[in-house]
Amino acid sequence: MAADNDPESEVFEITDFTTASEWERFVSRVEEVLNEWKLTENYVEKTSPEKGAYINGSWGEQSLDIHFADFKFYITHHFLKEDCKTENGKSEEDMLPLAMQDLLCMHNDFPPRAHCLVRWYGLREFVVISPGANCEAIISESKCNLLLSSVSMSLSNSGCQVPMFVQIQQKWRRIYAGECQGPGVRTDFEIVHLRKVPSQYNHLSGLLDIFKSKIGCNLLPLPPVDIAIRYTYILQDWQQSSWPQQPPDFDTLLGGEVGGVEFGNLPFGACEEPISELHLATTWPHLTEGIVVDNDVYSDLDPLQAPHWSVRVRTADNLQCLLGDFITEFFKLCCRKESAEEILGRGNAEEGGQENSDISSALSKLTEPAAQVPLSKLSVSSMVHNARRRIRRHRHVDESPLHIDMLNSILLYLFPDAAVEKSSDKEKTTQGNSCRTSEQEKSPDDNLFLQLKSAPCDSLTYRLALCLCMVNYSYGGLAAVAHLWQEFVLELRYRWENNYLIYGLTGGPPDLRCCLLHQKFQMLNCCIERKRARDEARKAQEGNRERERKVSGGRASASTTRETPQGKSWDSWSDSEDEFFECLSDQGEMESSHSETGKDSSKLKADGRLHPYNNMTLLHSAELLYVPVTQEPAPMTEDQLEEQSEVLAKLGTSAEGTHLRARMQSACLLSDMESFKAANPGCVLEDFVRWYSPRDYVEEEVVDGNGSTVIRGELSARMKIPGNMWVEAWDTARVTPARRQKRLFDDTKEAEKVLHYLAMLKPGDLARHLLPCLLHAAIMKLKQEESVENIPSVEKSIQQAASQANKLLHSANYDYKKLEDFINQLVTMETVIAEARSLKAKFAVNEEEDNGQAADELEKFVISLLEEPEVVVLGAGQARIGRIIHRLFINAQRAALLAPVDDDLEPAAESRKIPDFPPPAGREILLRMCVPRPAPYSKALPQRLFCVLMKDEFRLAGAFSADTSFF
Repeated sequence: MAADNDPESEVFEITDFTTASEWERFVSRVEEVLNEWKLTENYVEKTSPEKGAYINGSWGEQSLDIHFADFKFYITHHFLKEDCKTENGKSEEDMLPLAMQDLLCMHNDFPPRAHCLVRWYGLREFVVISPGANCEAIISESKCNLLLSSVSMSLSNSGCQVPMFVQIQQKWRRIYAGECQGPGVRTDFEIVHLRKVPSQYNHLSGLLDIFKSKIGCNLLPLPPVDIAIRYTYILQDWQQSSWPQQPPDFDTLLGGEVGGVEFGNLPFGACEEPISELHLATTWPHLTEGIVVDNDVYSDLDPLQAPHWSVRVRTADNLQCLLGDFITEFFKLCCRKESAEEILGRGNAEEGGQENSDISSALSKLTEPAAQVPLSKLSVSSMVHNARRRIRRHRHVDESPLHIDMLNSILLYLFPDAAVEKSSDKEKTTQGNSCRTSEQEKSPDDNLFLQLKSAPCDSLTYRLALCLCMVNYSYGGLAAVAHLWQEFVLELRYRWENNYLIYGLTGGPPDLRCCLLHQKFQMLNCCIERKRARDEARKAQEGNRERERKVSGGRASASTTRETPQGKSWDSWSDSEDEFFECLSDQGEMESSHSETGKDSSKLKADGRLHPYNNMTLLHSAELLYVPVTQEPAPMTEDQLEEQSEVLAKLGTSAEGTHLRARMQSACLLSDMESFKAANPGCVLEDFVRWYSPRDYVEEEVVDGNGSTVIRGELSARMKIPGNMWVEAWDTARVTPARRQKRLFDDTKEAEKVLHYLAMLKPGDLARHLLPCLLHAAIMKLKQEESVENIPSVEKSIQQAASQANKLLHSANYDYKKLEDFINQLVTMETVIAEARSLKAKFAVNEEEDNGQAADELEKFVISLLEEPEVVVLGAGQARIGRIIHRLFINAQRAALLAPVDDDLEPAAESRKIPDFPPPAGREILLRMCVPRPAPYSKALPQRLFCVLMKDEFRLAGAFSADTSFF
């Protein structure tokens, strides 16, 4: 009793048996997602979708991860983006859920591109729960029922009227089970999938029996079933198609290659048939049970009588296209690191060593104080060509990566002026080519090279890129590229040594808007031009001296002979110090000092004048102010400018560095001052500023002592700053005409720099330099081919590609991943053009040129086939396009079935047995009706069965609605 009265004995433990299970948590999580996506709100105001909305409309998708215990699922919401429209006259209670309305909608049967559930059930909005990426499929029946019960509970608790599906079985089978709930109604979605079609259900009548038995309606008589049928026929055998490429011509130099073209042109097009299949879908959209007969012995479904035809094409996978292959293979060269020596290999060790020593020591031998051989034999060109001759003598023809005939043809294409024998003709040819190139730059298409930092069309650099691309792909690969480049550089050296301008380059300094390699070629051309000008001036001077000797009786002939070195001609040895002083000689200093001391006492002789400058006179004398002959500034390529900028930046900001930087930048100013002093004896700095920089000479009107107004001038404020560079340069400038100054631009030195740079260039680096030119040529080729086919989508893509290439090719370091993606875009455009060309040939677009309207109709149809998933054939089989398609099928059928023709059968009798179309590859039958279910007094609800009959597949996708209030 004492224990009973103890208050602690009244305390007892309470066990909570209401803890949520994993299944309840899963159901709750699904409900949360439905509420988060706002799918519990019922949009009964929406109307049925318009015709074509599933094709032309935009589909949206949102997805989340959910878990059932440790099993991962994806829950995805698919919906058609559309505006809500109000529909008057019906209350919410009278409206069925949208999904049930869509089951009976006939506006969007058989959409070409949509989710499979959209095609089977016609839904515009639904939710799918599918296993995660690495999770096993839901195969067991118990698990399937558990998921379906979860879906049913979620829909019931949340009031969501959007149908929800669960993917079961293996994913490739595409089997879904689902449910849709509404006020007093429910629709169950079921799918049957078999590998073979049962014989009793291989026709319409058998499928109708399945549909009616599944509905199980006892109402008599049953309303008629609405039927929509689509048969798909596949054409794979193209009998009248032409070759995508011309067959190779083995008699030509470039023969033996499919798609082989001449130098200067890139190949284009597919190497195989780009269109693999044509699918013809014949549709009977609105039929009623009893109107059409289709059973195991007879069928009314003749494709020629179908009221609706639509066509789609299937393109070949991994289509090989020539332009894409050429560019891709050349792009691979950019990643190669081998040098030309490593690729071509060294020859005989002794011979090679001797030859290389001859070439490498060429410059040192030229500058030796005492030469043991005549100077004419020490020129770089003679040494290079002697070594080249020995290399060729020891190298067998068969060992050359590039055949000698091919090599000569390529060099002749690159340097067509080499075929002209006379030098005057060469000059005319080169000048004409330069003018033509300048005119081309004015056209919009040719200005594309400015966007891509390439080179002008038909320039040497542009043609070199095309040749190297062709050689790399078809005539030897990397070794042939190295061989051609070696011969190309030797040809450039030959032209430099022999004063031949390089064909295909515009005159003037290097164009910094072009690629670096093109700038190097232009720099070498500038050197040749300067060298030719000096040699011509020297020849003219020698001619004048010769005439003077004849007039004076030859008094100066002996001294001239003694002064000229033996064996030294101006053609082979043009950089003479008699014309330009490379260093300050003692004699020059003596002459300079003598001139400076004597300029006050006697009037110096003017030298190097061009013409008077605006009739101005010198400030301290009455002599006219003359414009002097000056040296042209030294041209520079972009890498030289960058190098110069780095050097100037490294000088720092100290006073000494600033002064040194100013002196380095004033070399051209000092040269002009010396020329000005030589042309205008007695001049002062103010005279030079009046000509060189008029804004730095300030003039103003003042009144003198006599009261008259006079104009007086003085230097600007910046010229009067202490330590001004102009004043210092003027004080140090000597009286030296331009022809006797040290050269600002040493063409010999710069030419050797360029030739050395080119000779040391690796094939991989060469490919990187020429890649902009090749992409430029590819875009131009695509433009040319697209203009023939007239494909708007490709035209727009080409414009976008040019803009994208502008960003990729102007960067200092190429992004190879982005460049690879860009090349793939070009390949895609080439593929589309090849597909259009193939389709036009099959539909005989060119044969309808006499009939302009028919040709336009066919061309528009072909373009639509490439841009749209499915194209409707207006007029079906009775229209012009329909008849062409019919003829294609007839030809394919006869070719396929006449091959094993029996000799005893007559051709006429055999041809009558051949059907126009093959058996349909796929049959789709859609059955719909609205009946009360499950009882005759239930509410009439939509019922739907979608049937797919193929060779290896039999699928029934049913949606069966039932009244949950009156059952």
